[in-house]
Amino acid sequence: MGPARGGEPPLRLLFAGTPEAAVPSLEALLGSGHEVVAVLTRPDARSGRGRKVSRSPVAERADAAGLPVLQPRSPREPEFLAQLADLAVDCAPVVAYGALVPPAALDLPAHGWVNLHFSLLPAWRGAAPVQHALMAGDEVTGACTFRLEQGLDTGPVFGVVTEPIGPRDTAGDLLGRLAVSGARLLVATLDGIAAGTLVPRPQPADGVSLAPRIETADARVDWALPAHVVDRRVRGVTPAPGAWTTWRGDRLRLGPVEPLPTALGLEPGEVSVGPSGVVVGTGRGSVRLGEVQPAGKRVLPAADWARGARPAPGERLGA
Repeated sequence: MGPARGGEPPLRLLFAGTPEAAVPSLEALLGSGHEVVAVLTRPDARSGRGRKVSRSPVAERADAAGLPVLQPRSPREPEFLAQLADLAVDCAPVVAYGALVPPAALDLPAHGWVNLHFSLLPAWRGAAPVQHALMAGDEVTGACTFRLEQGLDTGPVFGVVTEPIGPRDTAGDLLGRLAVSGARLLVATLDGIAAGTLVPRPQPADGVSLAPRIETADARVDWALPAHVVDRRVRGVTPAPGAWTTWRGDRLRLGPVEPLPTALGLEPGEVSVGPSGVVVGTGRGSVRLGEVQPAGKRVLPAADWARGARPAPGERLGA
């Protein structure tokens, strides 16, 4: 293992992460001058229709790299804490691991745990910062590296990158870009820690906002909201957990919609099929549907769905 980029001795690292958004950071660390000695990720879970056991994206990448993979049910388990002590790592970078790191583990690495968080802290502390930034109509977001402490995303910040939010960005689009730029920030942060040149700064007391996990129930479309709000809320939950409404008593999943300036005389949720496409009324203005997915069926263009569904005059989504 060679020196890190600044010529300083490399850090021994435990990388903690779980979803696809954490994989670019693991990749970047594997290509850096630092040494990833093990990976901490959430336990294998059953998913999909067949309920097959699947490993997390981070676990799969770690397997391919031949790294030891630690998967405690909880990082509070004494067995994990003993493993962490035995690893004698200098630092533990964290990207969307998915469980709280207990106080007993925080001080074991000499340089602590360095979390890559996908917001401009102290804005959007919590599990779903990208989704909440989009749903709130933010024009700019970014990513921060900070030292993990017992509070929820409250630790002092090492570094920041910013990212503009495009008018048609989905949460998936935005997270994909932040995962890449954030990975570069994480490596630069660890280089600075290794060199002793980087000192974290406390977060401002003002501007705190919270980004709790978004559940499926939160992704149901409220057609009484204005069209521009419906639009950004749908994009904010795309691809997960996925926007939805109901149609004739069954759930209908929705892809991104396009806000239109006029309501075309439609009530909230009322469906109109015509030259403008499949249009739905909102509390102010209307939206054009893009792709939809009826319960138990494949994704299809809204126009194809409407040909089969044949909405009656005045019939509404979400009724």
